Amino acid sequence: MSTATYPPPPPYYRLYKDYLQDPKSAPEPPPPIEGTYVLFGANYTTDDVLPSLEDQGVRQLYPKGPNVDFKKELRALNRELQLHILELADVLVERPSQYARRVEEISLIFKNLHHLLNSLRPHQARATLIHILELQIQRRKQAIEDIKRRREEAQKLLKEALGTLEGQ
Repeated sequence: MSTATYPPPPPYYRLYKDYLQDPKSAPEPPPPIEGTYVLFGANYTTDDVLPSLEDQGVRQLYPKGPNVDFKKELRALNRELQLHILELADVLVERPSQYARRVEEISLIFKNLHHLLNSLRPHQARATLIHILELQIQRRKQAIEDIKRRREEAQKLLKEALGTLEGQ
């Protein structure tokens, strides 16, 4: 049985054969997917919502609610992580067979840190967008100032040329 090095293209290209003569002959793109869908056997949703730790089956180590002090909680989790890593080192030296519980605790702390950081992503995206827009405004103002300066230089040169021509 022989196989082609490059398989033939999918038959969709036939739908676009008259595109150059009549661009409206091409089919419309499919509508965007809304709600849930299945991809490679896994269920996904188009809603961009960060699932809570309880939904993921993970115990939450920081206070629940909308008024979480992220800086304080991240620092506390970081200190707790450092402490647990030191305890893990002690356990590995003194009782190597009992390391599994410490590793699970460290994993829980990492999951909580990761969730806190992911909950800050929308704020980060908003701040990044604001920064980009401010840079664009600044560049446009500089471009306007440059255009005004060049216009004044051109008007000055024209006045000098006109004065030279009148003086002759």
